[in-house]
Amino acid sequence: MGPAHSRIELDVRNEPLRMKAPFRITGYMFQDPLATLVTLRDGAHVGRGEASGVYYLQDTPAAMLATLESHRDAIEAGIDRQALRTLLPPGGARNALDCALWELESRRAGSTVWQLAGINSPKPLLTTFTVGADTPEVMAAGARNYAQARAIKLKLTGEVDLDIARVRAVRAERPDVWLGVDANQGYVIDTLQRLLPALVDARVALLEQPCARGREAELDGIDHVIPIAADESVQGLDEVEALVGRFDVVNIKLDKCGGLTEGLLIAERARALGLKVMVGNMLGTSWAMAPAFVLGQQCDVVDLDGPLFLASDHVPGVVYADGMVSCDDAVWGSRTSAAA
Repeated sequence: MGPAHSRIELDVRNEPLRMKAPFRITGYMFQDPLATLVTLRDGAHVGRGEASGVYYLQDTPAAMLATLESHRDAIEAGIDRQALRTLLPPGGARNALDCALWELESRRAGSTVWQLAGINSPKPLLTTFTVGADTPEVMAAGARNYAQARAIKLKLTGEVDLDIARVRAVRAERPDVWLGVDANQGYVIDTLQRLLPALVDARVALLEQPCARGREAELDGIDHVIPIAADESVQGLDEVEALVGRFDVVNIKLDKCGGLTEGLLIAERARALGLKVMVGNMLGTSWAMAPAFVLGQQCDVVDLDGPLFLASDHVPGVVYADGMVSCDDAVWGSRTSAAA
């Protein structure tokens, strides 16, 4: 984005994400969380962004709302995306504002966000469908209910014997799918060494964030019998280089890194370092998935199933069919403004 444009009007508010059911991961339960919505208007044009924040860093919707309000004058004076990277640190507040600025810029330019990002023809993407942590039987049933899924991700909790039973039950139920697991920091070196052979036996293709953020050295000397992805261990661009040698894949979430602008920079840097790239989400509606779908065009693994956990979504919204996710620019990022 070039020089700052004319003064804009900021609207920021928190709204609940009504979930179909609670969703459990290691040490946390998602249940009707709030999302922060940013709308920017300059009269003729509107830009929108949504963020859920980073729960394990206390990056809450209340904190995001307060952060954005504290910078209202700078935002309404006409901030651009590059200045935003200096104004705010990585996190949900910057994500919501950055995505709104992308859409506002696209509408001012009479272009689409895809074109501004150098993507001429976005394509549907194979996405994982996530099964929350529960009993092996319930998780196997959840995998069975994802009839269209061609890729499934399981949430583990660090309870090694139970986690092994979960993986085996789902693999027995769905021998056909690409299977990944996400430990959400639940493992230490001893339990991880017990888990890995079972993952190999179950043909698991990706292990996400086995050890706690700040304890990445536990992965030193671990045989990467399957690729290991960094999630909580990488928040922004400045943390990517430290992953080399310990991780094989970088999971980029726009809520963590602070928006599509930083997400694209992380993907570029990760590739240059020989790392593969994944895009994920922190729950959210289609307005949160759409910017991540832009990034997903450059990713090896895509996990953009957030709206499937919600009781309702925006219309139009992202579409799930035959294990794929697709997103028309009418959802977000079109060249013309819709009512917001």
